[in-house]
Amino acid sequence: MSSVKKIACVGAGFTGAVIANVLASTKRFHVDVFDGRDHVGGNCHTERDPETGVMLHVYGPHLFHTNNKEVWDYVTSFGRFERYEHKVKATTAEGVFSMPINLLTINQLFNKRFSPREAEAFITTLGTKNPSPANFEEQALSMLGPKIYETFFKHYTEKHWGLDARQLPASIFQRLPIRFNFNDNYFNDQYQGLPVDGYTVLIQKMLDLPNINVFLGQKISRSELKSYDHIFYSGTIDGWFDYKFGDLSYRTLDFELFRQDGDFQGTSVMNYCEREVKHTRITEFKHFTHWESHQKTSCYREFSRTATRADIPYYPVRLATDKTHLQKYVDEAKQETLPITFAGRLGTYRYLDMHMCIAESLDLARRFLSSSEPSKIRFSADPV
Repeated sequence: MSSVKKIACVGAGFTGAVIANVLASTKRFHVDVFDGRDHVGGNCHTERDPETGVMLHVYGPHLFHTNNKEVWDYVTSFGRFERYEHKVKATTAEGVFSMPINLLTINQLFNKRFSPREAEAFITTLGTKNPSPANFEEQALSMLGPKIYETFFKHYTEKHWGLDARQLPASIFQRLPIRFNFNDNYFNDQYQGLPVDGYTVLIQKMLDLPNINVFLGQKISRSELKSYDHIFYSGTIDGWFDYKFGDLSYRTLDFELFRQDGDFQGTSVMNYCEREVKHTRITEFKHFTHWESHQKTSCYREFSRTATRADIPYYPVRLATDKTHLQKYVDEAKQETLPITFAGRLGTYRYLDMHMCIAESLDLARRFLSSSEPSKIRFSADPV
């Protein structure tokens, strides 16, 4: 046993669980996994609502989708997935529409009967033709014009981010799909589905190896981590350095759980795009599990606000001031005396979907195993 190295994974979400699983599977490492919450799974944690029996995504909806076959094969090796295609609806001042923007949405909004070619040509007449949009609003107006932008995106986006749309980078809008057919599947990925037993059971299976120990409901200090040969840290990078260069900005979410008999909204997610409605969306969880039947329903109203240090961070904001602070933390990380790697959404301060976290963690574990100097691997990917 003296040749077995001790690894600490701080964080029991997908990032920490995948790294722990891959390293422990080699039998060359003993891995201790720590999480301050009383469950594994991080923000992907799922559990049954005791009143309705519906599977809740406790920290908001998490939809699994990827084009990466390796990632899909990996996660499905720990549990059965059922096909689930995410189809969002939006309540607006103009009515209820299908999202993302597609041929039906365009025809309904403008009271037209466009073919795909006609709709595409029509949309090109709406934009303001800005060759170098400087922010979210300019990008949206350039591509879609004011009616579509103000109906679906402006107020929803400003509620979500807590900022004027002109303060947000254009890149946020570039991620939103626009379609000229009737396909209302939110994602285009080949592999889409949800784990039948929930994400938490899936991650528990990842960690179910004899040389992995999981410690929940407790935080581990820097001094305690000195006894490990290497540390994989998926908490906030500014938190690790005790916020010495200032707090990085995050948005957090508050959820209002409500229940009723039958079906509340007829779909899994309804966006609310009007400024006067304070919540951004309502999630009705039983529509995620079409293979189950429930007489009652469980729903979340979702509210977005600025995160404090006491809150769960969800979305990195990454404004110019954040990037300045981040660069200082990255430089500090490179000088860190402990053998540590910062990983995942919080450790690298980037927005990452689940499949991205898994892909990066698989790659990071492989690099660590093959490296002649693993202690010099500071990040799972470049944060800047």
